Amino acid sequence: MSWKHWMLLMVAPIAMAQDFSKVEIKVTKVAGTVYMLQGAGGNIGVSVGDDGIVVVDDQFAPLAEKIQAALKGITDKPVRFVINTHWHFDHVGGNAYFQKQGPVLAHENIRERMAKGATLLGNVVKPAEKDALPIITFNDTASVHLNGEEIRAVHFPKGHTDGDSVVFFTKSNVVHMGDDFVTYGFPFIDIESGGGVRGMIAACEKVIATLAPDVKVIPGHGPLSTVADLKPFVAMLKDATARIEKGIREGKSAEQLKRDKVLAGYESWGGEGKFITTDKFIDTLYADLAGQKGGGLIKHN
Repeated sequence: MSWKHWMLLMVAPIAMAQDFSKVEIKVTKVAGTVYMLQGAGGNIGVSVGDDGIVVVDDQFAPLAEKIQAALKGITDKPVRFVINTHWHFDHVGGNAYFQKQGPVLAHENIRERMAKGATLLGNVVKPAEKDALPIITFNDTASVHLNGEEIRAVHFPKGHTDGDSVVFFTKSNVVHMGDDFVTYGFPFIDIESGGGVRGMIAACEKVIATLAPDVKVIPGHGPLSTVADLKPFVAMLKDATARIEKGIREGKSAEQLKRDKVLAGYESWGGEGKFITTDKFIDTLYADLAGQKGGGLIKHN
């Protein structure tokens, strides 16, 4: 599934009518108790052991039964908890299905945005059904102690959104970054949901400082990664931010910065066909760093 196709699924009213019949769930053993599931939407992290299953994110609602079948292929143990990394429905779409088996745990901002409805890339997302709302919320950190390890969710504010959680599988030496780290190129920073590039940088740097060199990193989207993959992502964010900030100080508009090729050297991150093109990323950073939070400058095709 292309990133343009995924974007249509994220914002279009026809998303729930989309044909997911050809989507297959790929299961990868990561380390310790942890597996990674990939289908359509955000990557799923799973802890499996004698105590049951802890699921991190659950993709789109129509894929819930396929995800369940993939879990059954690993273990017959029940789902005990689900943790959401943020509110976007390619990460929380299966909440209502899996919450019949175990409670959903999430940062309080996730529940609030899901309950009230929100705006995503200028499109209205309706309030979620009651059964899909997280029933356990936290402010800073929360831990689930199952399968012989602490599975710790830590809130990092104002990154991809204002409700981001990074989830540490502490004994297995695995971390699920949610969409604060993705591998498809320039990231989507949802400034309409309180996200910001400085918060994304801060989250990544704080996480890196706590990680062992051999840790396995599950990105929000993309293949299983390492700290070596995460570091250049952070370096790009810091450099791009500095370039855009310089342009703002010089009184240049976003359109001028595009003409000046302010992000020259990062063509492979935002080239043609990428989910977030270079021009779209410039618009996002400019709106964020100039304090223009309405999303009017962010036009995704």
